[in-house]
Order: sequence, then C-alpha cells, then structure tokens
Amino acid sequence: MQFIAYILIYPFLWLISILPFPLLYAFSDGLFVLVYHIIGYRKKTVKANLGLVFPEKSEKAINDITRGFYHHLCDMIVESIKSLTISEVQMKKRFTFTNVELVRELGDKNRSVVLMCAHYASWEWIFILQKYVDHKGFGIYKRLHNKYFDAMVKRIRARYNSHLITTKETIPTLIASKNKGELSMSGFASDQSPKHDKAFHWNDFMGIKVPIHTGAEMLAKKLDMSVVFFSVKKLKRGFYETTFKTIAEIPGDFEDYAITDKFIDLVEQQILDAPEYYLWTHKRWKHRDKVPAEFL
Repeated sequence: MQFIAYILIYPFLWLISILPFPLLYAFSDGLFVLVYHIIGYRKKTVKANLGLVFPEKSEKAINDITRGFYHHLCDMIVESIKSLTISEVQMKKRFTFTNVELVRELGDKNRSVVLMCAHYASWEWIFILQKYVDHKGFGIYKRLHNKYFDAMVKRIRARYNSHLITTKETIPTLIASKNKGELSMSGFASDQSPKHDKAFHWNDFMGIKVPIHTGAEMLAKKLDMSVVFFSVKKLKRGFYETTFKTIAEIPGDFEDYAITDKFIDLVEQQILDAPEYYLWTHKRWKHRDKVPAEFL
C-alpha cells in the first residue's frame, strides 16, 4: 500500500514542483481557500495559541495574524514541494545569508556546529547552506511512515550534501563523525513541546511556563560543538534572508540550560517581530498546567 500511495501521489507533487513561481503561488492561494476557509485546519488551535500569548491584542489583530499565518503556511507547503526540482541557482537566489562567514570562521577554528532554529518563516531551504561551508551537514528529523516518501525526502536533502538522521541515530552518528576527524553541522528545531513527564527544564516561552527541549544543548556539551542560532526573515513571497548568531562557541563554559534559555529568548524576538510566520498549529503550550512544583 505504501508503494501504491507513492506512485499515485508523487506524479502530482512533481507536476506542482515544475510550475513557474507565479503559478506556484497562484496554487498556494487556492490552497489557502481550501485550508483556511473550507477545511479550517487547526484554526481553533491557532487562535487559542495566539489569544494565549497575545492577550493584549484585539480580536481583529488576532484574526489578521491568523490569516497571515495560513497564507504563509500554504506558501511553505508549495515551497517544500518545489524542493523536488528547484535548481541550485534559484535556491541561492531565494534563500540568502547575511553573515555565512560566521560559520566559516568556526570551521577555521576546527569547531563543529549545532545549528538551532525555530519553526519560523522557512527552514525547508536552509540545506543550501552546505554550498557555502565545509562542514558535513546533518538534519535531525522524524522518519516518515511511508518509506518511499521518506527516501524521497532524503534524496532532496542529499542534493545539497546534507544527511537526514533520526533522533536515535544522532549521538552515534555524530560521535562516529567526530572520530573520523570530520567537521559536522547538525540542525535542530528545538522550539516545540517535549513530553512533560520527561522534560529536564521548564521556563517561560512567550510569557508562559512550559517544558523546553534541551537535547541540542546536551549534545553540544557532550561533543564540544559550538552552538549557533539562525533566524530567518521573510523578505517577500518566496524570498528569505538568514542571519547567524553565536550562542556559545565553547558550550562547556555555560551553566546548564543557559544556552537553551538564550535560544528561547531569540525565538521570542522573532515571533514578536512578525508573529504570522511562526508555526501556530502545534499545541506548544498544552502542558502549561502541569508545571512541576520545583519550577514554579
């Protein structure tokens, strides 16, 4: 059944991916009508999240952010599909870097890097970074249920010399890479909610105390990897600009969770600057009523 689903769906995805960008975004506009107006995909969750973190905003302001978010979400969906066939030239034109030399300088110091980011603006095209640096790239991801689509996603990333690894594969893979003397760069989207009963750290995120993922910080300290945050700014439809900021060049110099807390502060600033580009469909604050006594 997995293969049948793949051979039925893949041609449709490929046809979308070869559309010129004006038609691609026209398709996104149609998708917006379907997702927002007809299906109403997780609209209650989005508005609940926005109302929770922006209690001072009016209903009109919340509705405006909601609409902007769904327009951007549909753009992200079609841009992900476009990754099937987009050229390197187009990718470099549409996903640019303001200070890629920061990562290069860490490489010159023989420093491997943990890249931390949020589900904000665009993270799909960050893999083009591999064309600008010498680090071997690893992306941490959740394996897709359909093995054929999973292989497809890996092929797309491999075009830019990036390798997808699951959470369970992360530590042994990076240890092996370090033992080979390789410079590695591993990407973590660490802003989503971990299981509350397995969380090591709780802190405020957008003014609400929640469990925080600490895996990126723990890995950086274990393998002595520099920690760099990358923020993405949407310049206009289909064009993004990425800026890097070093959180910790030597992670062992920082107290436990200080790196994670700095990351959360940087994510909050992104959201406050343009909230419509954050991924509001996830129930990020669902554990807010389960804060352990020691974190109150």
